[in-house]
Amino acid sequence: GAIIQETCTANTNKQWAFVTGTTETPVVAADGSGQYTTVQAAIDAVPANNTTRRTITIKAGTYREIVTIPSNKPYVTLRGLGSSAAQTVIVNNHSSAGGYGTSGSATVFVNGADFAASNLTISNDYGEGSQAVAANLGGDRSVFDNVRFLGAQDTLLVNNNRHYVRNSYVEGTVDFIFGSGTAVFNATAIYQKRSTGGPITASRTDAANPYGFLFYRCTVTGATNNTTQLGRPWGPDAQVLYRETTLSATIATAQPWINMSSNVWTAARFSEYRNTGSGATVNSNRPQMSDSTAADYTPQKYLAGSDGWNPVG
Repeated sequence: GAIIQETCTANTNKQWAFVTGTTETPVVAADGSGQYTTVQAAIDAVPANNTTRRTITIKAGTYREIVTIPSNKPYVTLRGLGSSAAQTVIVNNHSSAGGYGTSGSATVFVNGADFAASNLTISNDYGEGSQAVAANLGGDRSVFDNVRFLGAQDTLLVNNNRHYVRNSYVEGTVDFIFGSGTAVFNATAIYQKRSTGGPITASRTDAANPYGFLFYRCTVTGATNNTTQLGRPWGPDAQVLYRETTLSATIATAQPWINMSSNVWTAARFSEYRNTGSGATVNSNRPQMSDSTAADYTPQKYLAGSDGWNPVG
């Protein structure tokens, strides 16, 4: 693997075509050893309305920039070449307080459909005190595999459409997974990093959409015990399910769902199903999904939509 990688990065696109079977695999390297020094430059070079997947590989390093995948550029893949996701970092520090608004503060904007990312980190290092988004997900059918989403308040905006996050990591402080879209988190680690805790999710699912956020076989941990809420409803019809997920002692077990403004958690579509761990106790404030209902709330059902998309297998 190392020999192929060195050959590919040292030589031309033709070498990549031989290895990968694609027409072009651009290399981004902050140190100037690739075709591009920024991720955005490589995305800008992708032809508009492309019909085939374009894979952009990114050498280990820190890329302090704002990255936008436009709506007219589908089938873009970003793949970190480091030995771990932590070695390739796309980061910025825009914030709502800085005048960008919440949705405009993202480090990475995914507007193109069928986007994919793997083995990299997407971060907003503004810190606490304002909404500061790491990734704003808009384009339909995006897949993230071994991706770290780092931030504090409002880390990951699932703005609309469908998104699949697997074998990944999301951290934050307040409402750090939020939005109107549909997202499945599969085998992903969720970490509440604030010592005083806070709600993980702030879903705003449309009333007509049965599927908001699904945490499937995930692991939820936090900095302190009995301080983390599973979520609160940003919209009155918010839908969130924690399914077969390991909940640590960080969960505020007596009241893991809370209200948000005029939106009452009991009127939202919040539930749990077969969770485990010390934070997975059951009481009257923790609605449990029935076996029969759970059959319609699998990762595949969340993501199928009208086109039968199935990235889960």
